[in-house]
Amino acid sequence: MRALVLLSGGVDSSTCLAMAVNEYGKDNVCALMASYGQKHVKELEAARKIAAYYEVELLEIDLTKIFTYSDCSLLSHSTQQIPHGAYQKQLQSRQEAVISTYVPFRNGLFLAAAASIAISKKCDVILYGAHSDDAAGDAYPDCSGEFNAAMNQAIYLGSGKQVRIEAPFVSLHKQDIVRKGLELQVPYELTWSCYEGHTYACGRCGTCIDREKAFRLNGCVDPLAKIREEHCHE
Repeated sequence: MRALVLLSGGVDSSTCLAMAVNEYGKDNVCALMASYGQKHVKELEAARKIAAYYEVELLEIDLTKIFTYSDCSLLSHSTQQIPHGAYQKQLQSRQEAVISTYVPFRNGLFLAAAASIAISKKCDVILYGAHSDDAAGDAYPDCSGEFNAAMNQAIYLGSGKQVRIEAPFVSLHKQDIVRKGLELQVPYELTWSCYEGHTYACGRCGTCIDREKAFRLNGCVDPLAKIREEHCHE
């Protein structure tokens, strides 16, 4: 079995990569990283560090032009500010069908591109880190179990039944992912989740809040939060 892992450099995808390497061996795993016009390159740098740590081949693609027409707040050309506060708060105050950090059909595009590459690289499975917290309230509808099942069917049939997709965390919470990653000793200090591109994770955006909470629920401190706090007390 050969696996292709969608790697953003964050907690979820890095844990996915660790699981794939643990199950299939590093020689049977490659990772795919995508630029999509995001406001900073911190997550791309983190993806490169994680791939190097696990000694897997890292493929890079650029999908920036596809999102030219989107005003998602994560994109470099957007005039929107990245919202602070927990996702639940953002969902309650949203005026659109999705929250402002939803990049239109991003997972669908990533998976479609990955399917083509997986066929060429003779990979049997594509793994990505969608989880139930992101799908809750349709905050990110392309992270849901229904979406995953539909994409799996489309890719399996469209690849001539050569490639399937797996979202091992689709029914789990972030704290469950961190627990698994801690068991596998994922180097979370190398990852990046923050929507801001500053030197240290902001601790205020939705993904920072969720991430730090997941570590607390596992009885430990997010290493990026620890680094930020150490800096603030210098």
